[in-house]
Amino acid sequence: MSGDVYAGRGGGFIGRGWGFPLRTGPTGGIALVERDKEIEEAIGLILGTAPGERPMRPEFGCGIHEYVFAPGDGATAGRIAQEVRTSLERWEPRIEVTDVVVAFDAVEEGTLYIDVHYTVRATNDLRNLVFPFYTIPSSEGSAAQSAPEAGRL
Repeated sequence: MSGDVYAGRGGGFIGRGWGFPLRTGPTGGIALVERDKEIEEAIGLILGTAPGERPMRPEFGCGIHEYVFAPGDGATAGRIAQEVRTSLERWEPRIEVTDVVVAFDAVEEGTLYIDVHYTVRATNDLRNLVFPFYTIPSSEGSAAQSAPEAGRL
């Protein structure tokens, strides 16, 4: 048996799964992704799903969607970072989250970037993924526009 975590039909421990958004592949079947791309898509799926959105698994997802109307400040960034870390630790066992940095865009009010640093457990490969998240800025203007802050966890 090979020691390669990618060996075997299903891509080994890392795996193979449906591509998201759902699409057809070159042969007309459901497009599949594997290896690191499968993990990246799984992270995006977790962060992009609000808890309660899936009727058959209502606890699945990440609570960042509760912050769409929250003020753009360091406290909100810290809470978002904690939500991301907790959700990924619960729903994605193939990775170890090493850092989550939430930064507000200095130019585009209401835009923030969630930078997830993680290690793929099977390969000890350090990777990162930036997930854009959009909020609805308050009508008075956001503190993030005048003084961008970042949250780190």
